[in-house]
Amino acid sequence: MNELDWLKIKQMAIIWVKEASNQLKASLLETIHVETKSSPDDLVTEMDRKIEQYFLKKIQTNFPTHAFLGEEGISKDEHENQDTIWIIDPIDGTTNFVHQQYNFAISVAVYHKGEGKIGLIYDVMNDVLYHAVAGQGAYKNDERLELLTEVEISKAIIGLNARWLLNDDQPYQPLLVHLVDKVRGVRSYGSAALEMAYVASGRLDGYISLKLSPWDFAAALVLLNEVGGCYSTIYGEPLAMLQSSSVFVGRPQFHEAVISEFVHRR
Repeated sequence: MNELDWLKIKQMAIIWVKEASNQLKASLLETIHVETKSSPDDLVTEMDRKIEQYFLKKIQTNFPTHAFLGEEGISKDEHENQDTIWIIDPIDGTTNFVHQQYNFAISVAVYHKGEGKIGLIYDVMNDVLYHAVAGQGAYKNDERLELLTEVEISKAIIGLNARWLLNDDQPYQPLLVHLVDKVRGVRSYGSAALEMAYVASGRLDGYISLKLSPWDFAAALVLLNEVGGCYSTIYGEPLAMLQSSSVFVGRPQFHEAVISEFVHRR
């Protein structure tokens, strides 16, 4: 497919994202049924499943040969080896959705032959869409995002969940404590997709998580590619697009400097 095809698909996906966001906002006026998954703080609602089903039906209808990977376990295994795959998180930041009704996003990515072609991260309550088509630049609504500039570690603001600092028996814990001690500030917004979008837009200088799944980071990587951002595991290895792993994204010089320290201290 050519660039025009990807632009058309992106516009279609944006329409779906906006419609899904209207469903989410309407649900906030009702009682939401909440369940836990892997732990008491790993929540899922009926809206996670409803929105994922909404996207699945749209994709099956309009692109029946495309594969689908979603957070709530819906996948098209028979299309596993196909060229194009949609990777979707229906609600990134479900805990925020339940408790704050704020700081949650819809994340949609389309990959073709392993390369990110479309990335959409929609901040539902603020009506802010971060979007990109490969080779066409990244945008925050209608504003084109600039290439990321350099920042020193001592002047950096990073996104990091404080829980990752509490596991004393894990090898990464001293590394993160050391980094937190060196940077200017640390923030946690509770949505990996939004925090990585903040990196792409220059609002944060870096973001680290020790365990993310493809639907958490797939769309953000498309954005980061367009602004010169860097991404890898916490030790600098390439990310596997269909596997969970640690994720570290950031401005180019900052990312390189932190990875060097982590590898040295490993």
